[in-house]
Amino acid sequence: MRHFPAMGSLRGISVAVFVVQALLASVALVSAQGSTTARPRWQTLSGDAPFVVARGGFSGILADSSFGAYSLALLTAPGAILWCDVQLTKDGAGICFPDLKLDNNSNIAAVFNDKPKTYLVNGVSTKGLFSIDYTLKALGNNNVFLSQGVYSRTNKFDGQNYPIMTVQDTYTQLNPPGFWLNIQHDAFYAQHNLSMRSFLLSVTRNAAVTIDYVSSPEVAFLKSIDPIFRRKATKIVFRFLGQEDVEPSTNQTYDALSKNLTFIKTFASGIIVPKSYIWPVDGSLYLQPSKTIVLDAHKEGLEVFASEFYNDVPFSFNYSYDPVAEYLQFVDNGNFSVDGVISDFPITPSAAIDCYAHLGKNATKQANLLVISNNGASGDYPGCTDMAYTKAIQDGVDVLDCPVQMTKDGTPICLGTVNLIDSSSVTQSPFSDLTTTIPEIMQGSGIFTFNLSWSDIKNLTPVISSPQSQYKLFRNPKFKNAGKFLTLSEFLSMAKNATSLHGVLISIENVLFLTEQGFGVTDAVLNDLSKAGYDKQTAQKVMIQSSNSAVLMKFKGKTNYQLVYKVDEDIGGAQSSTIDDIKRFASAVVVSKDSVFPEDSAFLAGKTDVVQRLQAANLSVFVQTFSNEFTAQAWDFFSDATVEINTFYGGAGINGIITDFPKTSDRYRKNRCLRRGDKTPNYMIPVEPGSLLQLVTTEYLPPAEAPKPYLTEADVVEPPLPPVAVKSPTSTPSGTASAPRSPNGQPKVAASVIIPLMAVLLAVYLLF
Repeated sequence: MRHFPAMGSLRGISVAVFVVQALLASVALVSAQGSTTARPRWQTLSGDAPFVVARGGFSGILADSSFGAYSLALLTAPGAILWCDVQLTKDGAGICFPDLKLDNNSNIAAVFNDKPKTYLVNGVSTKGLFSIDYTLKALGNNNVFLSQGVYSRTNKFDGQNYPIMTVQDTYTQLNPPGFWLNIQHDAFYAQHNLSMRSFLLSVTRNAAVTIDYVSSPEVAFLKSIDPIFRRKATKIVFRFLGQEDVEPSTNQTYDALSKNLTFIKTFASGIIVPKSYIWPVDGSLYLQPSKTIVLDAHKEGLEVFASEFYNDVPFSFNYSYDPVAEYLQFVDNGNFSVDGVISDFPITPSAAIDCYAHLGKNATKQANLLVISNNGASGDYPGCTDMAYTKAIQDGVDVLDCPVQMTKDGTPICLGTVNLIDSSSVTQSPFSDLTTTIPEIMQGSGIFTFNLSWSDIKNLTPVISSPQSQYKLFRNPKFKNAGKFLTLSEFLSMAKNATSLHGVLISIENVLFLTEQGFGVTDAVLNDLSKAGYDKQTAQKVMIQSSNSAVLMKFKGKTNYQLVYKVDEDIGGAQSSTIDDIKRFASAVVVSKDSVFPEDSAFLAGKTDVVQRLQAANLSVFVQTFSNEFTAQAWDFFSDATVEINTFYGGAGINGIITDFPKTSDRYRKNRCLRRGDKTPNYMIPVEPGSLLQLVTTEYLPPAEAPKPYLTEADVVEPPLPPVAVKSPTSTPSGTASAPRSPNGQPKVAASVIIPLMAVLLAVYLLF
């Protein structure tokens, strides 16, 4: 390895080496850089695949412009162009740093006791600690280190003490396949007797540095450097800012300039536009018709690079929180393709372009992975409604699920929870006074399905579930009350008419309590299945799921349906005798994600042998629940649901996933980057559990979590269900709930859920 920048401390050098070694352990280096599979010609200007530009490296995880962020970008997306935002120091040195103020992305405020200064930046009074007030030597000798500047992203890697790097050293240390310099504030530096043009001249005279792209939002600056690069391979790119912002040298808005691309072509070979210039969204974050700027630019011979791609900032609801879907909208929409995308998470566009673009509706499945819905496509519509089920079928789900609940008049219906408050507008209905507390079912109070008749429930308004709403992440608000609830009978009729389905999954819980209250759940389910003809037909299989083994034993004696045992708590393993017991009544097991890859403060801490041992006993393993929202995933998955799916399938070998968003999982199975063996591209290699956690230094390490319990025979074995009794449900006043009890009478421990995002996500929006 070449020596680290002179301005870095000795600790910075050793840390950099350690980081690279750790990252190499997490992402295997392979020879393949992309797909060799033939596909339709790209609708880019050149006809080649779009570029991926890593803004500040992999700045979505590690500190922007740090050696670690750049290294991670090159490891996970080997073909990515590295983006450097150039700032000038007091002595005219060029550094890679995301802003001309140093206080937000470094520890400079803790190192120096200087008071913030106020300068005019493009006519706006701006206060902070500016690069122009510090020499390069002062920054290096005083150990000014880079830090994560987006507060919703983890700061756990800040202890790595990444030094600020010069432009020259960034290139020579990393030797990227492409190098992009973005000059954002030439006019500001000129006001302080510093010259970006002179700096670029000095860089171009350095034979060891190759600059592939130079961009700026200032027309005058780009015109001034045009003679420098006219005979070089470096491309000049004009960067558009907000449509109503004013470009200083022409005094025109960027919106006006976007309508005069012939003028832009006189000094630039390409343009950068915020993605909203191409696919605008309305005030409710829904896509509007695309603009013509890409096609117009291509007619002028200008390349188009789309910016402002972040996996961890809410984007249009049309993408269902799936960043791969967003990238595909810009590169594979059938009408045009941008020539490149600028992203904080380069792994995602790299996979989108190489593995998922141009698949087509009839693409062959490359992964033997069963996709099971969770309340239908409940990420897009209220769960267990006709619309959620229809969407799941359209999105390629294999198995459609119905969690059975019982109504007061004994009708089995499909609903994700027995508590109507969670899925309907019952609290705004005439039944709002039916709130009761039933410790045998749940903690706290609720309005339960068995307290209302089917005629009452079917007239309630469905409400979409938004499990990450505490982080202001809501699901499809335009359709938050769409659809209608279904009885089990109606659900089975819908499923049977869907020829693409492999089967249905009927989930049954709270059976012991319901049996004691006079509800014959198992008999009602058997009866509806029989009426629908599922006891005779074989086109679609029937799966019966329960966390109560007695329920499965009852079905085992009466049907040939596939029986699925649900482990309703996180586990660290299972005793051999317990697995043998499960085999007596089930052929598949549902476990939580944490039972496969345990988490520690939202980082993957390791991998259990749960999947391996269950599969060794010929038990299929399904894992729940997969959601697209980035706050539902460990940091290791880079805020990308597809990376998470790939790790569970490729890294743990699970048989099926249970998901709120079947479309994302079905698309994953068709990606062309699977089954390539040692030619698998880096961005399709499963995450190595613990690789990021080892980069967290001691002072940032969270307290060690207690190991997950093993699944024992006592957890699995249940007494036979008693006869159905006629008995009214008992209740206690609200607020007097005791701990819920499992069907065998043992108290249950509520599993904690670690949400992989720092609190107050809303703060990040202000940064963009």
